[in-house]
Amino acid sequence: MRRLFPVTEETVAEAPGGGVDAGGSPGAGAVDREWSLEELAAAYAYPEKTNGRPEAWLRANMVSTLDGAAQHDGRSQPISSASDMRIFGTLRALADVVLVGAETVRQEGYRPARARAEFAAAREAAGQAQAAAIAIVSASLELDYSLPLFTSPLVPTLILTGAAAAPDRVAAAEKAGARVVVAGDGMGVDPARAVQALADLGHTRLLAEGGPRLLGQMVAAEVLDELCLTISPMLVVGDAQRISGGPSVPVPRHFELVSLLEESGFLFSRYHRS
Repeated sequence: MRRLFPVTEETVAEAPGGGVDAGGSPGAGAVDREWSLEELAAAYAYPEKTNGRPEAWLRANMVSTLDGAAQHDGRSQPISSASDMRIFGTLRALADVVLVGAETVRQEGYRPARARAEFAAAREAAGQAQAAAIAIVSASLELDYSLPLFTSPLVPTLILTGAAAAPDRVAAAEKAGARVVVAGDGMGVDPARAVQALADLGHTRLLAEGGPRLLGQMVAAEVLDELCLTISPMLVVGDAQRISGGPSVPVPRHFELVSLLEESGFLFSRYHRS
């Protein structure tokens, strides 16, 4: 893996695997090698707290093929790679909470986040639980409570829903051990209220993993601070979804490229909201 785009001049000198020349192309010192988990964690660290006060930061992590597909046969795994999964695991290890839509939970067979010995000391020092909580966004609460997300999580699974959710389904979720968090006045979840509700629980390092409809809602609500996008060197054709879906926003949201890594043709980009 090598860094193609430095954040600052200082990171050119310090970048693992080499820097870039003045024209922005890989320099002679740029070599492919496997970055350590510590280096990846430093590269993807959440922003420092402002004036020591915790502020929520919402990042999303998605993968897309060259022709814009976010999935193949309904799942993202076929367009991923080993390095993509290392970054996926690192982002989870840095987060307080992983947000995911209910349909993605069903399609991807979601499991609880696991504790990683490599990150245990850093999470303890940051005051984090041993693993990130999974927060499922669901209006209907039609979920399979026999899944490991509910039967064997290291930390209780959260369910974000609206105030109009069916009381019997809320009761069923709570009976299964989930914590139900109201983040909307109707059936659905308001993205801004979801971010605030999680922050009120002390969860400020937020990671969204999809699906496309959830990401589209976050973009439309202007609550997305960062997008980590893996560009897979594959073409799949078909009618797969893009990384975000939903109605078009009135004005395109502009994000700024802050870093770019490459490994075996896969590009690992990070964008911050301008």
